[in-house]
Amino acid sequence: MALEIKDSNFEELLASGKPVVVDFWATWCGPCKKIAPDVEALAEEYKDQVIIGKCDVDDNDELTGKFGVRNIPTVLFIKDGEVKDKTVGAVTKAQLEEKKKALL
Repeated sequence: MALEIKDSNFEELLASGKPVVVDFWATWCGPCKKIAPDVEALAEEYKDQVIIGKCDVDDNDELTGKFGVRNIPTVLFIKDGEVKDKTVGAVTKAQLEEKKKALL
């Protein structure tokens, strides 16, 4: 299951040393709902290798602003504290998986 990523726990997740994948989303966002099952599936499949979580843009202004998220869904792929890649809009599970594999 994807973790709930918040302004308050993000730095702790980065400190784990694992790559982090963050899905910026909102409850009212149709495309976010479309990719949600794929994000959840990847979180389960790769839970031992990568931290995969979801960040509600309506509740986490600090993170949303820090990464300049203007459109959702935006998925960031972070390694060693740096954004290595991102997707914007509804993408397929295969696209998410390909970008996630590049972090390993």
